[in-house]
Amino acid sequence: MTNVKTAIIYYSSGGTNHQLAEWAGEGAKEAGAEVKVLRVAETAPQAVIDSSPSWRAHLEATQCVPEVTLADLEWADAIIFSVPTRFGNMPAQMKQFFDTTGGLWFHGKLANKAVSAMSSAQNPHGGQEATILSLYTTMYHWGAIVVAPGFTDPVTFGAGGNPYGTSVTVGQDGKMIEDVQAAVKHQAKRTTTIAGLLKKGS
Repeated sequence: MTNVKTAIIYYSSGGTNHQLAEWAGEGAKEAGAEVKVLRVAETAPQAVIDSSPSWRAHLEATQCVPEVTLADLEWADAIIFSVPTRFGNMPAQMKQFFDTTGGLWFHGKLANKAVSAMSSAQNPHGGQEATILSLYTTMYHWGAIVVAPGFTDPVTFGAGGNPYGTSVTVGQDGKMIEDVQAAVKHQAKRTTTIAGLLKKGS
């Protein structure tokens, strides 16, 4: 799948969604894509970040990851988002970035891009599906093509069976409970492949 450009855009305060994004990047590369792994800007007050040693450590450890820009959205043929859930919705950091995309939307620059999403929470019913669907709501307004994994590969069942997008439960120790690496890579390959077909068709 040559000439497909895939952007993996994530927000992570503890590292889980950064890891999901890295796995997605690997999957997209295996599908032949040119890949960018990008983070949205942190907007939480420094005092709040400093109150959580793991949050501060993760932020410091990932300073080398480029922050996403609107130019990255325009560049990409496929876009995969990964975020933790916040009360069944996306984090404010991602929402704030989405709220800057009006110009691209107005000029049709986000239409027909293949998009997909992943999420995490600290319990199995902590809002992962609702969070993914909240991301897709924005994608519908863009006119993008949502590429859900569905049940197109058995790895989805092994990862918890979320057809909307790969989701994972994170324990109190900060470690993922389900083994989702294969599901993430499948989702990224599928999204990249569909993007390639869309690009070829246009």
